[in-house]
Parts: sequence; structure tokens; C-alpha cells
Amino acid sequence: MIPLGKRVPPSSLSTFYDQILAYCIYIQGRDGLMTKYVFVTGGVVSSVGKGILAAGLGLLLEARGLKIAMMKLDPYINVDPGTMNPFEHGEVFVTDDGAETDLDLGHYERFTTCKLSQKSNVTTGGIYNAVIQKERRGEYLGKTVQVIPHITDEIKSRIRKLTTDSEINVDVVIVEIGGTVGDIESLPFLEALRQFRLEVGPPNCCFIHVTLVPYIEAAGELKTKPTQHSVRSLRDIGIQPNVIVCRTGPYNLSESERHKIAMFCDVMDDAIISAKDISPLYAIPLNFKQQKLDDTVLKLLNIEAGESDLAGWAKMVERLKSSTREVRIAAVGKYVGHDDAYKSINEAFVHAGIENDCCVKVEWVDSEQFEKGVEPADVLKGFDGILVGPGFGSRGIEGKIRAVQYARENKIPFLGICLGMQVAVIEIARNCAGLSNANSTEFDPETDAPIISLLSEQKGLKDMGGTMRLGAYRCDLKPGTLAHAAYGADSVDERHRHRYEFNNSFLESLAENGTLVISGTHMKGEHELVEIIEVKGHPWFCASQFHPEFNSTPLKAQPLFRDFVSAALKR
Repeated sequence: MIPLGKRVPPSSLSTFYDQILAYCIYIQGRDGLMTKYVFVTGGVVSSVGKGILAAGLGLLLEARGLKIAMMKLDPYINVDPGTMNPFEHGEVFVTDDGAETDLDLGHYERFTTCKLSQKSNVTTGGIYNAVIQKERRGEYLGKTVQVIPHITDEIKSRIRKLTTDSEINVDVVIVEIGGTVGDIESLPFLEALRQFRLEVGPPNCCFIHVTLVPYIEAAGELKTKPTQHSVRSLRDIGIQPNVIVCRTGPYNLSESERHKIAMFCDVMDDAIISAKDISPLYAIPLNFKQQKLDDTVLKLLNIEAGESDLAGWAKMVERLKSSTREVRIAAVGKYVGHDDAYKSINEAFVHAGIENDCCVKVEWVDSEQFEKGVEPADVLKGFDGILVGPGFGSRGIEGKIRAVQYARENKIPFLGICLGMQVAVIEIARNCAGLSNANSTEFDPETDAPIISLLSEQKGLKDMGGTMRLGAYRCDLKPGTLAHAAYGADSVDERHRHRYEFNNSFLESLAENGTLVISGTHMKGEHELVEIIEVKGHPWFCASQFHPEFNSTPLKAQPLFRDFVSAALKR
């Protein structure tokens, strides 16, 4: 006999009687021993809003008192997005434990209390890499390695590992599957989910399918046929969605259209959710709440939960909508043609605006124009603050240095992030400390004044992926500085993603000048790494080696962004 409550996969038992009994126990519903799963797929087009839907649902479930975990399965063959161009993939979001992940994980952390990790983002490249390594070690005992069962088993094991390695009991795991149903790249993931549903039991799984319902101007109506075909593609794989979320642009989904989709896709009417375009972004979960998305999911998963507490979130959204003051920030960078390249920075400014009761208008300025005869004053004079953001490579660097010089000399509030801190140090060394040839060895390997140089542990590395200084590190703050005032603490943990550092050989000569202030450092053995720099006598000039934007949420703005926007408002 199988002890009641013990979760044993039915396939592992020998007798038919034990298999039947174990299966009944396995699927009997939530009793504190079984984690439930929500899988989010997308159809018709890419960028349909799966990430926001997953994050929004996570918020709603947490508001009901449930513990959640979140995960993104990406179908591309890169092991992670760390080596991908931001124009190609958008920003790389970094977790506390140093994982370079998809930008959707940023949405997860901004909408929920989840702290994500290396286990939270899985790619096709990562899966195949793990399977091939196992094959090389002989772990498959000479068997032919195939997509089924070896690739699909590896995918399922990653999903289980998200909770089995956790010390916190998780009620619901939300898993977003990247790509579009029908793409060949997504097939192994979808097949793994089909198998996973059978293994944990249908009552413990819920599939949400997000699709586009396009409006045809000539016909004057929304067309449901693409959604029907998308669901049919899912069914061909063996997955029947339980909930369908319809992106309708600025249009409302009528009751007749809702009923039509429900009928042809074999879904209940109340499980058809209209996802009309809503601004601001953080109001979207409230729209899902009005349509009782959380109630529908909880009913499907047989979960009893408390009443929602979204008062704080609703108050934040109302505060965001009611802002009347405006501040203009010039964000100087080189990936200015792609909003997702700096997604977390853009959102951090929204959060800082909420806490300062203002609307932050961020305008991305191409730094290369300042290298081609355009004067920074002609472009930047109308802004209340200047930011120089992260990046790699030498393109546009001299333009960024000129932007920093303009902000310093004209006492315009300035925030530098990662590369932004490095170019700020170079500018101060050149124009305040007399080191006219100051540069970074990233841009000029032969410079005789390497103010910025390669981290010692980076020397000799050939692999580019996953080898940077990544994740959260402690930063000790100097009392009496802008950074210390912003954080209100003596130390803080912030996330990093860089290969180069401030060269301490030049620390004394720069300090003697009196302009540069080192306000944050990290002790690495006997080596002190400069984390934050400021400019003495400037109303607000602060630049960090770390990425503060990754720790900003709409309910709690990141301190450096908050105080930067406050200084810009005062100006």
C-alpha cells in the first residue's frame, strides 16, 4: 500500500493496483504537498504579451496569499542572452546569483516579490548543452540520445528543479514559453509540457494561451480566425488551453466575439480574457482582475485562496496616472533605436517618477552625433538631467565623454551606470586631473593612462558568455555622500555585469585633484573595487559601476534613480 499523501509518480510502481492508487493520490488536488503549474504560451505573432500576462497573473495570485515561482523557457539556441546584441534581443536582465537572462524576468521581479535565479531562465542551447555533456560522460549508458525522451526529460527536470531545490513551499509555478506556437523551435518545449501535464495530473496544470485578435479596418471588426488556428496548432501537439487571453489592440472584445472564440476553441466563456491595450503598463493586472482571471485559474487548479489585496498596487497606478509635474531626462547611449535595449532603465524612471509625483520624460540621445560636429549644448541644454547608460565597445564613447563633460561643467544632475561610470572617470581624468590621454583599455589597449582596465580575473579568458563579473555584490557607502544619503544605509547589495574596473593605480592622483569623490567601494580580498563615484561641489553627480535599475519596482523606486529625478525636478 502507498501511504496517503506521498507523491510517487505512477509509472515507478510495479503492480496495476499500486499504479491506480498512486495516481488517485497524485492528482487529488492541493493539500500542501502538491505544487500547481500554469503554462503560458503565445500564438499568431511574437511579442504578443506573454511576459506581462505571466507577471500580472503572478501579482494577482500573490495578492490572494499564495507563494509563487516564475520561469521562462526560451527556444533560441544561445545558452543565454549574454552574448546577444541588444538590438537583436533587448536588454539582458541579471539576477542576484549572476544569471544573464531574458528581459521578461525583469517584468516578473517588478510585478511580484519573486527573486529569480539561474534556474528561472532555460534555453534550448542550455538544454542541449546539458544533454550533450551527459552523453559525453556516458550517463545514458550507450543509448541513442534523442529529442524524446532525453531532451524533453531534461526540460521537465528543469521545471521540477525550480521548486525541489527551494526551501520555500511554492503553491503555484508560472512558466512562460517563449516564441510562437507553430514555430519549429518551440516544439520540444511544448511536447515536454504535454508529458508534464500527464505526469503531475491534469488538475494540477493550467494552460493559458495568449493570442492576437486583429482588427481589420475594411471589415470594421475583430477577426477571431487567427486565434482559432493558433489553438488548433496547440491541439495538434496534444495541448488544450484552459484559458485564452486575446490581445485586441485599442478595441474591446464583444460578448459575441468572446462566445465565438469559446465555442470554436472548446473553452468556457468566462475563460476568454480580453487584453485591450492599457496605459500605464502597471494597470494591466487590474484589468485582468476585473475579468476574474485569478478566480478562473484558481478554480481550474482547485485552489482555495484568500481575498485579493491590491489596494497598494491600485494606489500606485492612480498616483502614476495623476502626475502633473514633468521632468525631462536625456539618456545618452548608442542603442537608441530599440526601446527594449534599456527596458529596466526606462521602467526605473517610471518608478522614480511615481515616488516624486512627476512624469519622467526620457529621451534617448545618440552619442555618436557628438563625435560628428554636433555640440552637446545644442542637444542637451533643454533637459533637466543627463544619464549615460551601460554598453560595450568603442562606438560612441567619445560622444558620451563629451556629454559627461557638459553635465559636470554646467552642473546638470547626472547619473552614470556601468560604462557610464567608466566614461565619467575618464572625463574627469582628462579635463580635471591633466591626464589628457586617459582612456579604457577596452577602447585603447595601448593607452599610457589606463584609468579603466580589465578585471584581473578576466585576463586570459576566451569564452565571452557568462564570464563577466555578474550578480549581486556588497557596496560599502561613505557617509556624507549622495549615495549614502540616497540609500540611508552603510552598505547595499547591487547587481553587476562588467569586465572592466577603475584602475586603482590612478586613485591617488585623481583624489589629489579634489574633484573626484569615491563614495562606494567593494572589498575583494585585499583589493578595493571602486563602485560609486561623485563630483565634489556638483548639485547631484553620481555614477555607479553596478546596475541599479535591476532592483527597482513600481512600489519601491531604486534610491539612486529616485534622488536623481528629485535633483532634476529641483533644477
